[in-house]
Amino acid sequence: MAAATRLRAVLGGDNLVPLGISEIADSRDRALANRLVTTALRRHGQLTAIMAQLLEKGMPKKAGSFEAILRISLAQLLFLPEMGDHSALFLAVEACKRDPKCQHLAPLMNAVLRRAQGDAATLRETSPDALFPLWLAEKWAKLYGDIVPAFAEALLEGAPLDVTLKHDNPVLVELLGGRVISADTVRVETRDAPVSELPGYADGRWWVQDAAAAIPARLFKLAAGARVLDLCAAPGGKSAQLVKAGYTVTALDSDAGRLDRLRENFRRLNYVADVVQADGTTYVPRQAFDGVLLDAPCSATGTFRRHPEVIWHRSPKDIAGRVALQRQFITHAASLVAPGGTLVYCVCSLEPEEGEAQARWIAERTEFEPVPVAPEELPGLGMAVTAEGWVRTHPGISLGDSGGNAGTLDGFFIARFRRR
Repeated sequence: MAAATRLRAVLGGDNLVPLGISEIADSRDRALANRLVTTALRRHGQLTAIMAQLLEKGMPKKAGSFEAILRISLAQLLFLPEMGDHSALFLAVEACKRDPKCQHLAPLMNAVLRRAQGDAATLRETSPDALFPLWLAEKWAKLYGDIVPAFAEALLEGAPLDVTLKHDNPVLVELLGGRVISADTVRVETRDAPVSELPGYADGRWWVQDAAAAIPARLFKLAAGARVLDLCAAPGGKSAQLVKAGYTVTALDSDAGRLDRLRENFRRLNYVADVVQADGTTYVPRQAFDGVLLDAPCSATGTFRRHPEVIWHRSPKDIAGRVALQRQFITHAASLVAPGGTLVYCVCSLEPEEGEAQARWIAERTEFEPVPVAPEELPGLGMAVTAEGWVRTHPGISLGDSGGNAGTLDGFFIARFRRR
């Protein structure tokens, strides 16, 4: 029931927030509930196609938790068979009975799931093409070609845990059961404990950060002590990298709750930055900065391995609106860079309107010149550097000699500029 309630909120437009200890105390039950929700979201497109076959009259109207319970139960029945068919059927009907708005649909729930049980082998073969919205799948096929099937594999596999080390520490890497994949990024493929209980977390030896997200902050080549602004900083991974690099950092964000997380992370890491709550499109500092990092608000389609709901929450109109907002941020960020200073623009998006097109728009500004990224600047990730000297990662990229497989990076776009 907890899983269905959380899934129902996401279906209504909320971002996925995993169930926490305050909601389900037992760690095994909590892990199970979160697995049910994420499986239902990763298989969302397939489940939609499957339900269209099973519900002859369509989804009942004003049915409370019916759809969420059905999605959870079909995900369990078809794609988590080790949990047992009886469990999926029995618990679905019981959960339906406990919701006053859908208890009258308990017989329908039972009938639909029994039909799914009988046709399970066929239903599991529902085309993986349904995993992504059609408009997005077609767009990505044109942009990225035959690598898109690897996107589907990445979606179903989810994202491993990537962390950035505070200091080089081979012993810690071994304790984490991880491997270095680029610079100070360590990948932990499997773990049997929450992040907060892993070795080195409590005493601030590392922070969580996807390998692709760790690239932008590495592209500043400034003198020690240089003043750098992280314009959309929370929850603070890139700001922490900038502090580690020896810069004097201002970490700005408009969201008070997210800034609280940044402060908490910095206390754990024993890092210091000037933390500012302000609007990134209007913030006026006392003086310009030697460097500005703009991780602009975006569609976040590149994060679908860890946030599968984003691909169903986005639309072409939504992306167009974000492009306009990004240009507001870019225009203001440009004004905050001192002459000779560096601007790094990035988005965790797979959409060229938010990435490549914005880089061209910045390059058209007479006061900025592109500073191409060289492959040797990104050990282990040089294949992500484009002919223009931009960085384009995606969830189908291979980490080459590092031992990774396709589907190992979030989608990111990064470009670097210097103010003349």
